[in-house]
Amino acid sequence: MKAFIKKNKLTFFILGIINLIISIIASFILPKRFFYDALTIVLDKYHEIGLIGGYPFSMYFYKMTGLRNLPFPIIAIIQFPILFYLLYKIGVPKKFNLITVKNVIVYLGFLMMAIFISMPSKEFITFTYLSLIPFVFQSKNIITRDKIIISMFLFLFFAFFFRPYFVFIPVLSIAMYIFSFVKLKNKTISSVSYGLCIAIFLSLSYGLVTKQFLSQASREDINSDRNVLKDANSMIVSPVSTDTWYGESVGIVYGFFAVNVPVEGIKHLLSPQILAFIFWQLFLFYIFLVRLSNALKNKQNDKEELWLLFIIFSYFIIQGIFEPDLGSAIRHKIGVFPLLYFALYYDEFNSKSFKKI
Repeated sequence: MKAFIKKNKLTFFILGIINLIISIIASFILPKRFFYDALTIVLDKYHEIGLIGGYPFSMYFYKMTGLRNLPFPIIAIIQFPILFYLLYKIGVPKKFNLITVKNVIVYLGFLMMAIFISMPSKEFITFTYLSLIPFVFQSKNIITRDKIIISMFLFLFFAFFFRPYFVFIPVLSIAMYIFSFVKLKNKTISSVSYGLCIAIFLSLSYGLVTKQFLSQASREDINSDRNVLKDANSMIVSPVSTDTWYGESVGIVYGFFAVNVPVEGIKHLLSPQILAFIFWQLFLFYIFLVRLSNALKNKQNDKEELWLLFIIFSYFIIQGIFEPDLGSAIRHKIGVFPLLYFALYYDEFNSKSFKKI
């Protein structure tokens, strides 16, 4: 029998090899600012290592695995294939070899993976962990209700020991699902708007208890110390002070659009990497907005896709609260890339004719 490989898988593997090479040489060509997080994890100057918290757990992980003692190119050789294999197990779209907007978004996603996973990274841990969710959704042995419950629990557990702000994903997802039953003319915009309103409510409630609102305690505080830094040219700064309830409300809405519809970032004409992310993000957001609109119209037919999209838009909303700059927004989206990848091709991966690898 004549052996052959289908064009879609051949394209997938070729891109994998190209980006593996890029990840290996990345440590030799990337600017120093790309390695701030990696050096913090490897050096652990302030003895923060532990089991709870993003940096402490990452330090623990890289110490226990011995990866922190390896050169970055070797770490890239280990990490990148692992993540690429996880995407392969999620599935390879049948028309992955064709140049389409959706495929190009994923091609660029592979490139961003190669860059941000070429070193010790919190995103490697996030990516690996969140890959569980597509596998849960693809399982034929778990009913829809249980898939949702398991996914929400996975986010809550991850929030407990690694990314605290992930606790808001289940809250916002459930809230948007409940409000999707309200009869309104444009349910798509309404669902996202309700999500933003819930986020504002949570931030204001947090402020009543701690005397500091969420975006003020995260994004604004971080950026207040970076104004003089050359590397902070893509900072997301609210147009009004976030120390009042109305300022925080404006800041959250502004942050949501600054991260997810970053047209303002076009001013960075001399930063091609920022411009590339802007167009990548705009197309990504538009595709998911259209998909959400279709899912809301047919929510009785496939509740799983609707929940998956609510999870993604919940993440988009919390990025608007916590992301200090566009660079961080890019890096953190790589952590949730398994969800984005699965959602982009959900119709195909969920079809009865699709053969799971």
